[in-house]
Amino acid sequence: MAKESVVDALYEKVANDEDARTCTDISEDACREVPGNFFRIIAANTLTKVGDLLINPKTVLAWLISAVGAPGSLAALLVPIRESGSLIPQLMIGALVRRYPVRKGFWVLGAALQGLSVLGMALVVWLLDGLAAGWGIVGLLVLFSISRGFCSVSMKDVQGKCIPKSRRGRLTGLSATLSGALTFGLTLLIFRGDSDPSVLFYSALLAGAGAAWLVAALVFLSVDEYPGASEGGNNALREAWNSLSLLKDDAPFRRFVITRALLMASSLASPFLVLLAKEQSSLALLLGSFVLASSLASAVSATVWGYMADSSSRTVMVRGGALAALVCVVAGAVSVSGVQTEGMHWLYPVAFFILAIAHAGVRIGRKTYMVDMAGGTKRTDYTAVSNTVIGVLLLAVGGISAAVALLGNDWALLVLGTMGAMGVVSARLLSEV
Repeated sequence: MAKESVVDALYEKVANDEDARTCTDISEDACREVPGNFFRIIAANTLTKVGDLLINPKTVLAWLISAVGAPGSLAALLVPIRESGSLIPQLMIGALVRRYPVRKGFWVLGAALQGLSVLGMALVVWLLDGLAAGWGIVGLLVLFSISRGFCSVSMKDVQGKCIPKSRRGRLTGLSATLSGALTFGLTLLIFRGDSDPSVLFYSALLAGAGAAWLVAALVFLSVDEYPGASEGGNNALREAWNSLSLLKDDAPFRRFVITRALLMASSLASPFLVLLAKEQSSLALLLGSFVLASSLASAVSATVWGYMADSSSRTVMVRGGALAALVCVVAGAVSVSGVQTEGMHWLYPVAFFILAIAHAGVRIGRKTYMVDMAGGTKRTDYTAVSNTVIGVLLLAVGGISAAVALLGNDWALLVLGTMGAMGVVSARLLSEV
């Protein structure tokens, strides 16, 4: 009882409400479990986000490909696999998940498989080298990404059933802030010396990240989820195909997917800032500064964005998207202009930091918006359809931006900045939820 009282009191402070158990869109039974579930989900999210930041394909995994002596061309496969590999299968995954009234088990399964995949990477780095090690990392990343799809589909539904509408944004924000702060401290340890970390260190780092996912799976298993709506035929493929009709028949959802697609610019632009900096300096410390910037951005902004999203997730998407578009256009314009000053390369980690803050807003805003705009089984369908569509578009837009980058990384930033600005206009036209 004393433990429950502490949890209830802490939840009331976080919820900033005299009656922290006031619920309007979840069941009476689920309402009683809100305080405990709130912190269990935060703990699980924090652990997985720490793992995500520690094996970021834009930084750590790319360095690993080089460290094991694999061809650098393999590094180009990491980001597309990491993103689209988890998004595209979600249409099928969603059709399967929606048939079960209790869905936390799918998240537990996905987290456990991700943890095992990362532990496998640690073993590959330790035992293999060269091309074999490189392909081993890429192959395990495929399994990791597909497993992530189970977590993505089921998390939004479990969260929608267990957490009241007005508290979901701050849950996402708090977990991102905690994970950002933890990873910021870990990154400072990694780059405390004058040389790059050894392969042994990266093996240990991957093993630690894998363990974080396994612990997260155990934590999430303790979430008290009550049965909800379950629909779906016996053929998952048919159900998946039928759910695509949402894009035609559900106008608000279609507008949201279009907006989300345009706001992808906030995530696709990050590698080009890194490449622009690398063109001017190859300092290991400079590369580490990007990892620090990403962690610090989550720590200082995610909770703020989360609280704002509880008031208006649409406004958060607009503000985050506008800031991202501005960074892309300004950074691209400065590079195109040819301005060269001493220490110019250090401006790019600053731009990366601002872009990471903006992307956190876009991400939290659109996640909160989608959970709030749907209910019951629709929430799972919305997640699966939108993520699958975005996964396909990521490959397409990624290919286009890569082609534009042949003219220069700065021109790719300008194109993505324009795309992001269009996303801001589209977000302003969305209805409030």
